[in-house]
Amino acid sequence: MSLGAEVVGGAVRFTVWAPSAALVEVILADGRAVPMEPQAEDGNGKRGTHEVTVDGLGAGDTYSYRIDGKAELPDPASRHQPRGVAGPSAIVDSQQFVWTDHDWPGRSLRGAVIHELHVGTFTPTGTFDGVIAELKRLFDLGVTHLELMPINAFPGDRNWGYDGVFPFATQHSYGGPAGLDRLIDAAHGFGLGVIIDVVHNHIGPEGNVLPQFGPYFTDTYHTPWGPALNFSEQGSDQVRRFFIESAVQWITDHHADGLRLDAVHAIVDPTAKPFLEELTAAVHEAGAAAGREVLVIAESSANDPSLIAPVDRGGIGCDAVWNDDFHHALRVAVTDDTDGYYADFAGGAADLASALANGWVYQGQYSGTRGRKHGRPVVDARPEQFVVFSQNHDQIGNRMIGDRLDHHLDPARRGLVAATVLLSPFTPMLFMGEEYGDPAPFPFFVDHQDRGLLDAVRSGRKEEFSSFGWRGDPPDPGARETFESAVLDSALSEHADHLRLAELYRRLLHLRRTHPELAGWPEVEEDDGLIEMRHLVGERRLTVVLNFSDRTRHLETRGDLLLATSDSGPQNEHEIFDLSKPWTLEPWSAAAIYERSRTATGNDPSS
Repeated sequence: MSLGAEVVGGAVRFTVWAPSAALVEVILADGRAVPMEPQAEDGNGKRGTHEVTVDGLGAGDTYSYRIDGKAELPDPASRHQPRGVAGPSAIVDSQQFVWTDHDWPGRSLRGAVIHELHVGTFTPTGTFDGVIAELKRLFDLGVTHLELMPINAFPGDRNWGYDGVFPFATQHSYGGPAGLDRLIDAAHGFGLGVIIDVVHNHIGPEGNVLPQFGPYFTDTYHTPWGPALNFSEQGSDQVRRFFIESAVQWITDHHADGLRLDAVHAIVDPTAKPFLEELTAAVHEAGAAAGREVLVIAESSANDPSLIAPVDRGGIGCDAVWNDDFHHALRVAVTDDTDGYYADFAGGAADLASALANGWVYQGQYSGTRGRKHGRPVVDARPEQFVVFSQNHDQIGNRMIGDRLDHHLDPARRGLVAATVLLSPFTPMLFMGEEYGDPAPFPFFVDHQDRGLLDAVRSGRKEEFSSFGWRGDPPDPGARETFESAVLDSALSEHADHLRLAELYRRLLHLRRTHPELAGWPEVEEDDGLIEMRHLVGERRLTVVLNFSDRTRHLETRGDLLLATSDSGPQNEHEIFDLSKPWTLEPWSAAAIYERSRTATGNDPSS
């Protein structure tokens, strides 16, 4: 029996957890107040819940709750807030949508290529239907999974999504639950999986009704974004139930293919069976029951391999984890940026080579920015369990003006960065628009209706960036212009230099797809900015060479040149160059070669 409003025939069953309430009433749109029945503990988790079934209601009808005669409140487990987070909740019939994906088996992590996008800025319409119009382009590019930044209900019409306050509800301005169903069904028709970003480390401040219903929060722990959720103290069983149900309903009701768990390092849970383990198991079970493969991907900066270790080996059981070390080392290698936490990766290409060989750079070494040892060695993990990227919403949006890495690179370095990510042994993730070099920034934006809260956000952003020593003021997060500056124009992918970059991304992904050996752990060597990743393929070797330097590198490799990011290489996937004599790799470029033999690797003696 689920929390929230569940359509049962010609009636609706309402279930809410309010353990301290003497009387909870459902307030219907016609003004009727229907008392709910407190439920006794029966071994099935009913302690503190209140229930009632009301005839004659159905999808679209609105309602709210009233606790002990006080103000009316939306349902914490609302599936839809059509009038915003302060309005009444709307009943959603999860059986109403007519699905066409009956034979959809899901997509495996092995071979996955993820494309992260923000629904509100991905297209000018800012809706799920707008995303549908881009599905063919992403499929043709070689993407296998969309990853939607949080889509649960948030204040106003524009937000990154991490200020969401109704974990079950689909944002109304994006198209609501029906729009999400249309998108996922259409994506499955193209063979694309859909991963939804969910937030279980905090709840946004505006419109948050959870504290008025029960002990959802604890003062024992704190997060950088607000009060910590109660996953380990009194009442935590029902808090866990609430968030696990909210996660599972994306899989069961909306046919999603996985979840990305936001900042799990900020979830404090000292219990013997952690919330994350329980959540991950429930999501996997829901996928298995639906007959499709479902992924759970954690975002964590802890460099803790237990997140992706199986439960029977003491792990949490997630399928994959984001790899910030790879990103940081790549950025330093290509830009020499060592501000802030990038100082820990001053080794540049050498640190990047370490990440390519080991998964993480920090596996227990001392971290100067943390002032302590950090991380743990990776044991028995598969390369695809690390999700890597050259940019994502955080690494762009947490810069003062939301500038993309592309904005700091010439065409040669853009190609090298793309090859490093897409030909790595890991699961690559693109951030929307990078595949054709969209110039739109991705600054932080909100649409808070609480003016005091909005002023606090503005002040907080200025203070945050002043501590970095960056000059000027960040874009006003509450201004519509800030949001509009982030809207993409995918038509650019067909124009001039944008088309050239898009074609390189497509060729790199084609090479990755047709050479699955690239997904194994490589033998890695680094020499003064030159990185070589070698994969054994029978008696031959597939080698990816990355030149993070200003020097031309003279190589003795013999074999077939499958791809080069410079103009001197093959120009399409049907062209292969026979390397029968020593050849040169241009500065800031990459190449992939099937080797016949290898005698030496050296530098241009004249450089």
